[in-house]
Amino acid sequence: MNLFTAFLHLIGGQIDLVNPLLDSSITTQQKGELTGAWHIVTILLFFTAFIILQSGFKNKDLQNSQQLKSLAIFYILSGVPFIAISVWLGIFAPQWILLMPIGILLLLGLQKQSINE
Repeated sequence: MNLFTAFLHLIGGQIDLVNPLLDSSITTQQKGELTGAWHIVTILLFFTAFIILQSGFKNKDLQNSQQLKSLAIFYILSGVPFIAISVWLGIFAPQWILLMPIGILLLLGLQKQSINE
């Protein structure tokens, strides 16, 4: 799911959000900073997908579990601003639908792992 989200962010976000941003009338400085921030998120999505997949295929240890738990909390908290913006502005910002389940599934997987041990 994390890898899917990374590709969706890279391709869909570029088409729906970044390209219109670059065509807008905001300053070049603002375009550069917002585009840079957008691609930092893309890098984070791919990097965390790598960490999660690597952890799933390797031996599981306590340190790895703590790292994954931190990522899970990060993903759950990352969805909160999109819910808040949706309520505050009266729009639907659906990004939380992809971010929060990654964290929830990670926590469920870690819980299942601890039960099996």
